[in-house]
Amino acid sequence: MTAAARFAFGLAVATLAATLAPAPAAAQEAAWPTRPLTMVVPFPPGGVADLVGRPVAVALEKVLGQPVVVENRAGAGGGVGMQAVARAKPDGYTLLMALSSISILPEADKVLGRPPMYQAADLVPVARFTADPVVLAVRAEAPWKSVADFVADARRRPGQITYGSSGNYGTMHVPMEMLAARADVKLLHVPYNGAGPAVVGLLGGQVEALATGPASVAQHVKAGKVRVLGSWGGSRLAALPDVPTLKEAGYDVAFSQWAGLFVPAGTPEPVVAKLRAASRAILADPQFQQRFETLGTPIQFLDAPEFARFYASENAALSDVVRRIGKVE
Repeated sequence: MTAAARFAFGLAVATLAATLAPAPAAAQEAAWPTRPLTMVVPFPPGGVADLVGRPVAVALEKVLGQPVVVENRAGAGGGVGMQAVARAKPDGYTLLMALSSISILPEADKVLGRPPMYQAADLVPVARFTADPVVLAVRAEAPWKSVADFVADARRRPGQITYGSSGNYGTMHVPMEMLAARADVKLLHVPYNGAGPAVVGLLGGQVEALATGPASVAQHVKAGKVRVLGSWGGSRLAALPDVPTLKEAGYDVAFSQWAGLFVPAGTPEPVVAKLRAASRAILADPQFQQRFETLGTPIQFLDAPEFARFYASENAALSDVVRRIGKVE
């Protein structure tokens, strides 16, 4: 056999071997996960994203057979953590538990005239777990017994009633500004770096009101420290049947603080499929179910296709709200 023939034969054998052998990337995808995962919660402990993310992480560990480590990475109303995941290696080992602020912040950056920290297309929706309307919470000793009382006082004292939030344009800021615009009142916004610190601010008297997920204040309502005046839902919450909606109070505004799992764009489809299957599987976990019953937050699950459609509609609707609010420094 000539040298040329030997070379051609060797090349053919190498080509055939490469064809028959599984590609390294494909093999890794098939074996995923082979090491611990990180779930980034882009807010401090104590807020809705954290309260949802931790039981999801515990339940996913059982299904995936690998630790799922929760990492609270707060800042910029959730933008710091969301940006970190958007820029992470798309291998399925970095997850994001985001709130509806994920649909708000890119438009807020545009309104403020700065480059967006991430774009909607940078993060792929995997599963939605909850979608609670926010509630208007005040301290139990506050003078307001109803939304009407709150609004009437705000009209008497423009810009003097303080409310806390998880940051500018976050899921606690936007709904309060929606109510203020509808009721034609001016409130004083005090941004914190997450819902947990904002709730502490309410309990300590640093702020007078919050628009927050019911899970963030449920224990304080039960303890008699917090009163809920109304909710931004389309109907009354099962956990708070005596609390009217803002629509019932005469203000046609609605806002849900949903929590959902995302991965960086470019994550291999087989890995996303496994995450979707694992997310569906944990719904049957009794401990997972019990945790949400304790929080008073019903599971409102959406699988990836339905969640993607929901996410797209939220992006459009909330971007419009941000443009109406305008520039906030």
